[in-house]
Amino acid sequence: MREITIDDLASAVAGGAHLVDVRETAEYVAGHVPGAVNIPMGHLTSRLDELERSAPVLLVCASGNRSGAMADVLLAQGFDPVNVLGGTTAWIASGRPVQTGTQPGRRDDVVTR
Repeated sequence: MREITIDDLASAVAGGAHLVDVRETAEYVAGHVPGAVNIPMGHLTSRLDELERSAPVLLVCASGNRSGAMADVLLAQGFDPVNVLGGTTAWIASGRPVQTGTQPGRRDDVVTR
């Protein structure tokens, strides 16, 4: 399984990479990497049709453990998964922007530093 750092993630997100946050919805709503799509790990296999097969799928969780496990699942399904080391916790600790709320563009969606 491929893995990237938070610095690599920042570059990838700026370049339009597809980022999936596999944490539970309440965790995602409380704060996530801007642009991440929430597909909780328990729903990932039933939502594979939402993922891009022709490009890497970046996976993030709180620390990199759950996303690492889900990367193994996606690899077995023929995807090109990439696990984010340190996860959202490392992203927040680095001082990068954090998005709260459920969906980009909604009133409850706020980006903070």
